[in-house]
Amino acid sequence: MNNDVFKLGGHEFTSRFILGSGKYSLDLIDAAVKHAKAQIITLALRRANSETDNILDYIPKDVTLLPNTSGARTADEAVRIARLAKACGCGNFVKVEIMRDTKYLLPDNTETIKATEILANEGFVVMPYMYPDLNVARDLANAGASCIMPLAAPIGSNKGLATRDFIKILIDEIDLPIIVDAGIGRPSQACEAMEMGCAAVMANTAIATAGNIPQMAEAFGKAIEAGRTAYLAGLGRVLDSGAAASSPLTGFLAD
Repeated sequence: MNNDVFKLGGHEFTSRFILGSGKYSLDLIDAAVKHAKAQIITLALRRANSETDNILDYIPKDVTLLPNTSGARTADEAVRIARLAKACGCGNFVKVEIMRDTKYLLPDNTETIKATEILANEGFVVMPYMYPDLNVARDLANAGASCIMPLAAPIGSNKGLATRDFIKILIDEIDLPIIVDAGIGRPSQACEAMEMGCAAVMANTAIATAGNIPQMAEAFGKAIEAGRTAYLAGLGRVLDSGAAASSPLTGFLAD
Protein backbone atom coordinates (compact mmCIF):
# COMPACT_ATOMS: atom_id res chain seq x y z
CA MET A 1 0.00 0.00 0.00
CA ASN A 2 3.02 2.30 0.40
CA ASN A 3 3.11 2.85 -3.37
CA ASP A 4 -0.65 3.36 -3.63
CA VAL A 5 -0.97 7.08 -4.30
CA PHE A 6 -3.47 9.31 -6.00
CA LYS A 7 -2.49 12.40 -7.90
CA LEU A 8 -4.01 15.85 -8.03
CA GLY A 9 -2.45 18.89 -9.65
CA GLY A 10 0.99 17.34 -9.89
CA HIS A 11 0.95 16.34 -6.21
CA GLU A 12 0.95 12.78 -4.92
CA PHE A 13 -1.00 11.82 -1.81
CA THR A 14 -0.75 8.60 0.15
CA SER A 15 -3.59 9.46 2.52
CA ARG A 16 -7.09 9.21 1.09
CA PHE A 17 -8.77 11.05 3.95
CA ILE A 18 -9.50 14.76 3.48
CA LEU A 19 -10.68 16.96 6.33
CA GLY A 20 -13.59 19.12 5.27
CA SER A 21 -14.22 22.68 6.39
CA GLY A 22 -16.59 23.80 9.10
CA LYS A 23 -16.72 23.00 12.83
CA TYR A 24 -12.99 23.66 13.05
CA SER A 25 -11.07 23.33 16.28
CA LEU A 26 -7.45 22.73 17.11
CA ASP A 27 -8.36 19.28 18.46
CA LEU A 28 -10.12 18.36 15.21
CA ILE A 29 -7.23 19.43 12.98
CA ASP A 30 -4.71 17.73 15.26
CA ALA A 31 -6.73 14.51 15.27
CA ALA A 32 -7.24 14.55 11.50
CA VAL A 33 -3.51 14.86 10.85
CA LYS A 34 -2.19 12.57 13.60
CA HIS A 35 -4.84 9.89 13.69
CA ALA A 36 -6.50 9.94 10.24
CA LYS A 37 -3.27 10.93 8.41
CA ALA A 38 -4.95 13.79 6.54
CA GLN A 39 -2.71 15.40 3.90
CA ILE A 40 -5.35 17.79 2.54
CA ILE A 41 -7.40 20.14 4.72
CA THR A 42 -10.02 22.49 3.38
CA LEU A 43 -10.71 25.93 4.74
CA ALA A 44 -13.07 28.75 4.00
CA LEU A 45 -11.28 32.01 3.29
CA ARG A 46 -13.53 33.86 5.72
CA ARG A 47 -12.21 31.61 8.50
CA ALA A 48 -8.61 32.35 7.57
CA ASN A 49 -9.40 36.05 7.93
CA SER A 50 -11.10 35.68 11.30
CA GLU A 51 -10.47 38.44 13.81
CA THR A 52 -9.97 35.81 16.51
CA ASP A 53 -8.13 32.54 15.86
CA ASN A 54 -6.52 32.09 12.47
CA ILE A 55 -7.02 28.52 11.26
CA LEU A 56 -3.87 28.75 9.15
CA ASP A 57 -1.90 28.84 12.40
CA TYR A 58 -3.18 25.36 13.26
CA ILE A 59 -2.62 23.58 9.95
CA PRO A 60 0.82 21.91 9.63
CA LYS A 61 3.05 23.28 6.87
CA ASP A 62 3.33 19.93 5.10
CA VAL A 63 -0.45 19.67 4.68
CA THR A 64 -1.95 20.86 1.38
CA LEU A 65 -4.44 23.67 1.83
CA LEU A 66 -7.67 23.38 -0.08
CA PRO A 67 -9.49 26.73 0.07
CA ASN A 68 -13.17 26.44 -0.76
CA THR A 69 -15.52 29.02 -2.17
CA SER A 70 -18.00 28.70 0.68
CA GLY A 71 -20.55 31.49 0.56
CA ALA A 72 -20.48 31.85 -3.22
CA ARG A 73 -23.88 31.90 -4.93
CA THR A 74 -22.65 32.37 -8.49
CA ALA A 75 -19.69 31.42 -10.64
CA ASP A 76 -18.41 35.00 -10.55
CA GLU A 77 -18.41 35.03 -6.75
CA ALA A 78 -16.63 31.68 -6.61
CA VAL A 79 -13.94 32.86 -9.03
CA ARG A 80 -13.42 36.02 -6.98
CA ILE A 81 -12.99 34.01 -3.76
CA ALA A 82 -10.57 31.58 -5.42
CA ARG A 83 -8.40 34.38 -6.74
CA LEU A 84 -8.38 36.06 -3.34
CA ALA A 85 -7.37 32.83 -1.62
CA LYS A 86 -4.47 32.39 -4.03
CA ALA A 87 -3.39 35.99 -3.48
CA CYS A 88 -3.43 35.33 0.28
CA GLY A 89 -0.89 32.54 -0.17
CA CYS A 90 -3.22 29.53 -0.01
CA GLY A 91 -1.85 27.99 -3.20
CA ASN A 92 -3.61 27.03 -6.41
CA PHE A 93 -5.86 24.26 -5.12
CA VAL A 94 -9.50 25.25 -4.84
CA LYS A 95 -12.71 23.46 -4.02
CA VAL A 96 -15.49 25.09 -5.99
CA GLU A 97 -18.59 25.18 -3.83
CA ILE A 98 -21.55 27.20 -5.12
CA MET A 99 -24.94 27.18 -3.40
CA ARG A 100 -28.02 29.28 -3.94
CA ASP A 101 -30.20 26.96 -1.89
CA THR A 102 -30.01 27.90 1.80
CA LYS A 103 -32.26 25.17 3.17
CA TYR A 104 -30.66 22.00 1.82
CA LEU A 105 -27.31 23.54 0.78
CA LEU A 106 -27.33 21.66 -2.51
CA PRO A 107 -24.67 22.71 -5.02
CA ASP A 108 -25.60 24.65 -8.16
CA ASN A 109 -24.19 22.38 -10.86
CA THR A 110 -24.62 24.86 -13.71
CA GLU A 111 -22.70 27.66 -12.01
CA THR A 112 -20.10 25.14 -10.82
CA ILE A 113 -19.30 24.18 -14.41
CA LYS A 114 -18.85 27.83 -15.34
CA ALA A 115 -16.51 28.53 -12.42
CA THR A 116 -14.53 25.35 -13.03
CA GLU A 117 -13.76 26.30 -16.62
CA ILE A 118 -12.65 29.83 -15.71
CA LEU A 119 -10.41 28.71 -12.84
CA ALA A 120 -8.93 25.73 -14.68
CA ASN A 121 -7.94 28.05 -17.53
CA GLU A 122 -6.17 30.23 -14.95
CA GLY A 123 -4.09 27.30 -13.72
CA PHE A 124 -6.03 26.35 -10.61
CA VAL A 125 -6.33 22.74 -9.49
CA VAL A 126 -10.12 22.72 -9.45
CA MET A 127 -11.99 20.27 -7.24
CA PRO A 128 -15.71 20.88 -7.87
CA TYR A 129 -18.36 19.90 -5.34
CA MET A 130 -21.45 18.74 -7.20
CA TYR A 131 -24.75 16.90 -7.03
CA PRO A 132 -24.01 13.51 -8.65
CA ASP A 133 -25.13 13.66 -12.26
CA LEU A 134 -23.26 11.91 -15.07
CA ASN A 135 -23.80 14.64 -17.67
CA VAL A 136 -22.64 17.32 -15.25
CA ALA A 137 -19.58 15.26 -14.31
CA ARG A 138 -18.68 14.96 -17.99
CA ASP A 139 -19.05 18.70 -18.44
CA LEU A 140 -16.84 19.33 -15.39
CA ALA A 141 -14.18 16.99 -16.75
CA ASN A 142 -14.29 18.80 -20.11
CA ALA A 143 -14.06 22.13 -18.27
CA GLY A 144 -10.75 21.10 -16.72
CA ALA A 145 -11.67 19.71 -13.30
CA SER A 146 -8.92 17.74 -11.57
CA CYS A 147 -11.41 15.49 -9.81
CA ILE A 148 -15.14 15.20 -9.20
CA MET A 149 -16.57 15.61 -5.70
CA PRO A 150 -20.16 14.32 -5.52
CA LEU A 151 -22.16 14.67 -2.32
CA ALA A 152 -23.13 11.50 -0.51
CA ALA A 153 -25.92 13.24 1.42
CA PRO A 154 -26.75 16.82 2.43
CA ILE A 155 -23.88 18.66 4.12
CA GLY A 156 -23.54 17.94 7.82
CA SER A 157 -26.37 15.39 7.84
CA ASN A 158 -24.24 12.29 8.61
CA LYS A 159 -26.81 10.27 6.63
CA GLY A 160 -24.22 8.34 4.64
CA LEU A 161 -24.24 7.17 1.04
CA ALA A 162 -27.73 8.35 0.08
CA THR A 163 -26.56 8.86 -3.53
CA ARG A 164 -24.57 5.62 -3.68
CA ASP A 165 -25.88 4.36 -7.04
CA PHE A 166 -25.21 7.67 -8.76
CA ILE A 167 -21.70 7.91 -7.34
CA LYS A 168 -21.00 4.41 -8.67
CA ILE A 169 -22.01 5.57 -12.14
CA LEU A 170 -19.46 8.39 -11.92
CA ILE A 171 -16.76 5.97 -10.79
CA ASP A 172 -17.51 3.71 -13.75
CA GLU A 173 -17.79 6.42 -16.39
CA ILE A 174 -15.51 9.34 -15.45
CA ASP A 175 -11.74 9.08 -15.90
CA LEU A 176 -10.94 11.36 -12.96
CA PRO A 177 -10.60 10.71 -9.22
CA ILE A 178 -14.02 10.59 -7.57
CA ILE A 179 -13.87 12.00 -4.04
CA VAL A 180 -16.99 11.57 -1.95
CA ASP A 181 -17.83 14.78 -0.16
CA ALA A 182 -20.52 15.68 2.38
CA GLY A 183 -22.87 13.49 4.36
CA ILE A 184 -20.59 10.61 5.34
CA GLY A 185 -21.45 9.89 8.98
CA ARG A 186 -19.70 6.65 9.93
CA PRO A 187 -16.37 4.94 9.26
CA SER A 188 -18.28 2.01 7.74
CA GLN A 189 -19.80 4.37 5.15
CA ALA A 190 -16.37 5.75 4.29
CA CYS A 191 -15.14 2.19 3.91
CA GLU A 192 -18.01 1.36 1.56
CA ALA A 193 -17.25 4.40 -0.57
CA MET A 194 -13.65 3.27 -0.92
CA GLU A 195 -14.71 -0.32 -1.70
CA MET A 196 -16.75 1.10 -4.59
CA GLY A 197 -13.62 2.65 -6.08
CA CYS A 198 -13.67 6.22 -4.80
CA ALA A 199 -10.24 7.85 -4.74
CA ALA A 200 -10.74 9.54 -1.36
CA VAL A 201 -13.32 10.58 1.21
CA MET A 202 -13.87 14.01 2.72
CA ALA A 203 -15.43 14.21 6.17
CA ASN A 204 -15.80 16.72 8.96
CA THR A 205 -19.04 16.67 10.91
CA ALA A 206 -18.88 12.93 11.63
CA ILE A 207 -15.57 13.43 13.42
CA ALA A 208 -16.20 16.89 14.86
CA THR A 209 -19.43 15.78 16.57
CA ALA A 210 -18.12 12.43 17.82
CA GLY A 211 -17.80 11.71 21.53
CA ASN A 212 -14.06 11.15 21.19
CA ILE A 213 -12.58 13.10 18.28
CA PRO A 214 -9.14 11.43 18.13
CA GLN A 215 -10.64 7.93 18.29
CA MET A 216 -13.17 8.72 15.58
CA ALA A 217 -10.48 10.25 13.36
CA GLU A 218 -8.43 7.08 13.77
CA ALA A 219 -11.47 4.94 12.97
CA PHE A 220 -12.08 6.90 9.76
CA GLY A 221 -8.44 6.59 8.75
CA LYS A 222 -8.46 2.83 9.26
CA ALA A 223 -11.82 2.40 7.53
CA ILE A 224 -10.66 4.30 4.46
CA GLU A 225 -7.47 2.24 4.28
CA ALA A 226 -9.47 -0.99 4.67
CA GLY A 227 -11.91 0.00 1.95
CA ARG A 228 -9.10 0.89 -0.42
CA THR A 229 -7.32 -2.40 0.27
CA ALA A 230 -10.55 -4.33 -0.37
CA TYR A 231 -11.07 -2.49 -3.66
CA LEU A 232 -7.55 -3.28 -4.82
CA ALA A 233 -7.94 -6.92 -3.78
CA GLY A 234 -11.17 -7.27 -5.73
CA LEU A 235 -14.38 -7.95 -3.83
CA GLY A 236 -15.79 -11.47 -3.87
CA ARG A 237 -18.73 -12.34 -6.07
CA VAL A 238 -22.34 -11.93 -5.01
CA LEU A 239 -24.94 -14.60 -5.82
CA ASP A 240 -28.30 -13.38 -7.05
CA SER A 241 -30.03 -16.48 -5.69
CA GLY A 242 -29.29 -19.76 -3.98
CA ALA A 243 -26.20 -20.54 -1.98
CA ALA A 244 -22.74 -21.97 -2.48
CA ALA A 245 -21.00 -24.02 0.19
CA SER A 246 -17.70 -22.60 1.36
CA SER A 247 -16.45 -26.20 1.66
CA PRO A 248 -17.18 -28.84 -1.04
CA LEU A 249 -20.15 -31.07 -0.33
CA THR A 250 -18.60 -34.53 -0.66
CA GLY A 251 -21.22 -36.25 1.41
CA PHE A 252 -23.53 -35.98 4.39
CA LEU A 253 -23.21 -37.69 7.76
CA ALA A 254 -26.10 -40.02 6.92
CA ASP A 255 -24.40 -41.31 3.75
